[in-house]
Amino acid sequence: MSIRILIFAVILFLIDLYVFQGVKLLIQNKSVITQRIVFWVYWSITALTIFTIFLGQWIDWHTWPKALRVYIFAMIFIVSLSKIIVTIFMLLDDVIRLFRFAFGWIAIKFSSSYEASESFRVSRLDFLVKTGFILSAIPFFSLIYGMVKGAYNYQIHRRNIAFKDLPEPFHGMKIVQISDLHTGSFNTTEHLAKAVELIMNEKPDVIFFTGDLVNDIHTEALPFKEIFQRLSAPHGVFSILGNHDYGDYYNWPNIESKNENLEKLKAFHGEVGWTLMLNEHTYLEKDGAKIGLIGVENYSGKKNFSRYGDMQKATENYEVQGVNILLSHDPSHWNTQITNEYRYVDLTLSGHTHGMQFGIEIPGFKWSPVQYMYKQWADLYEQEHQKLYVNRGLGFLGYPGRVGILPEISVFNLTKA
Repeated sequence: MSIRILIFAVILFLIDLYVFQGVKLLIQNKSVITQRIVFWVYWSITALTIFTIFLGQWIDWHTWPKALRVYIFAMIFIVSLSKIIVTIFMLLDDVIRLFRFAFGWIAIKFSSSYEASESFRVSRLDFLVKTGFILSAIPFFSLIYGMVKGAYNYQIHRRNIAFKDLPEPFHGMKIVQISDLHTGSFNTTEHLAKAVELIMNEKPDVIFFTGDLVNDIHTEALPFKEIFQRLSAPHGVFSILGNHDYGDYYNWPNIESKNENLEKLKAFHGEVGWTLMLNEHTYLEKDGAKIGLIGVENYSGKKNFSRYGDMQKATENYEVQGVNILLSHDPSHWNTQITNEYRYVDLTLSGHTHGMQFGIEIPGFKWSPVQYMYKQWADLYEQEHQKLYVNRGLGFLGYPGRVGILPEISVFNLTKA
């Protein structure tokens, strides 16, 4: 058993023990039967949570039924987050109690009243504890709602993108970008079928998929084969790999199994009619004019992510066009390499961040915790003549829902500046 898992379980138990002190405060005036029910329900959830964590060490969780796996871990996350919020308020209460105790002790020390010393007692502040539980309910119910409604509330984001040197035949060209499908997170084919229908209703001239078809293994994509075959466009469907597509986060029995899985995933792209670009380039042609298209494997500017991408290989013998588009899964690649070394790349299309599947997006304001990790994390960014668009992702990973940052289908209309 991993020592980290054991430590995590102990910490989780201690948090639960601490939060239960607040629970007891809330139910102290309830009937004995009510208190017993709350006690058994509370600690049964704790026991089930810790048992599930340990079970994942004995039985590979990839073998669990998908729906069971996804939603059990989601509920563990949601409940734990709510308890952490309560813990923060209870800690604040304890700090105040400590100061009250210290000042009270000093006052009694210099008091001659025996009754004062006997009656001195520092109780919890009901207001703080209750506030903690009330505020913890906000993320709890928001995250539940995000699972029920947000995960499949597909949004079409439209952008007109202008280029000074856009060849005239491509004026008005419609591009659809999708990213981060994470098919291993879907329990049915129904929702992705709906997304594909929305895409095809746009009548795109070309479709780009910017990585993370699966969570870990190629078999996750197999149930969606017929659905993905419905995607088509006059100039084709082009795809690249994302960091999850390599199987780097799966416990393979040997390197041969991992390599075999990757080759089968690559083949799957071809089987559904997609052109998988592996550090290579091509051109979109119309009426004798061309747009350059470069596709690289995953390349991250972050140390904890892989760098399979090779721009030098991808652009070998490349003929720079009036407009040059790059498909690169991780947006940190843009400032790490593209804006410095490949300034002829006019538009980079990325995904990867998912907008962390949580945040706030209203007209004039956009926020997500992911912005503290990624400078460019959603929508359009510009640096001089170069542009980067970060798709918010169509699927989800880990938490099976979305709150505020909804799944995206990007639709671009190319225009001449």
